[in-house]
Amino acid sequence: MNMLTTKQQEDVLSKMTPNPVKISGKDVCVFYGEKQALFDVNLDIPERQVTALIGPSGCGKSTFLRCLNRMNDTIDICRVEGHISLDDKNIYDRDIDVVELRARVGMVFQKPNPFPKSIFENIAYGPRIHGLVRSKSDLEEVVETSLQRAGLFDEVKDRLHEAGTGLSGGQQQRLCIARAIAVSPEVILMDEPCSALDPIATAKVEELIDELRENYTIVIVTHSMQQAARVSQQTAMFHLGNLVEIGDTDTIFTNPTDQKTKDYITGRYG
Repeated sequence: MNMLTTKQQEDVLSKMTPNPVKISGKDVCVFYGEKQALFDVNLDIPERQVTALIGPSGCGKSTFLRCLNRMNDTIDICRVEGHISLDDKNIYDRDIDVVELRARVGMVFQKPNPFPKSIFENIAYGPRIHGLVRSKSDLEEVVETSLQRAGLFDEVKDRLHEAGTGLSGGQQQRLCIARAIAVSPEVILMDEPCSALDPIATAKVEELIDELRENYTIVIVTHSMQQAARVSQQTAMFHLGNLVEIGDTDTIFTNPTDQKTKDYITGRYG
């Protein structure tokens, strides 16, 4: 198979965007028991950009995403090898506080998963347990600011004490994004955040992603080529656990160098 060698991956990365690297993965391999799911992935995530991970189902893109905040730690049979750094610090070092890491690297899942609490409490929970607020007024300000950044405040400001589960699907997903923002993360991971949403809700989330990249580093797994093209500045193509190709999004979609990328984005398989 014509996959990028480690040297080729590093050469591509060196020519990429001038934005500082926020997260860097070097020779990342992931195993589920005896089965290897990722093979020697080298991928830099630039600061304050959107990086899209694309590829057919089961190709390893969500597995790689879950490495970036150690969500794979929750799977007993999962083993991660290689080196992943956040601001040049290996996140798999023994002295890393995983709770603190997941506050710095927030995650939004495929299906909206608001807590069975009020809209206010969904946002307030994280800042409260992480000790980020000192008073009730501080907490109220964090809740309002987070909802505003998620483009949701005007829609829910008169029902903050109603259940978050009572919102529409698109509103619930924006609530989950607001919940992630509330603990002041540096990175937001999104695992197919629009796959359960209708086109109008999807458009709102995409617009939100574009606004959020001014302040956050975003990594999104998406099965939608159109979405990757619309929201990302860098795109990485995965196939059978390998990183096939990485480049700026315009180049990947208009002039990919690997035939597998070309076939995938033109819909020949996937």
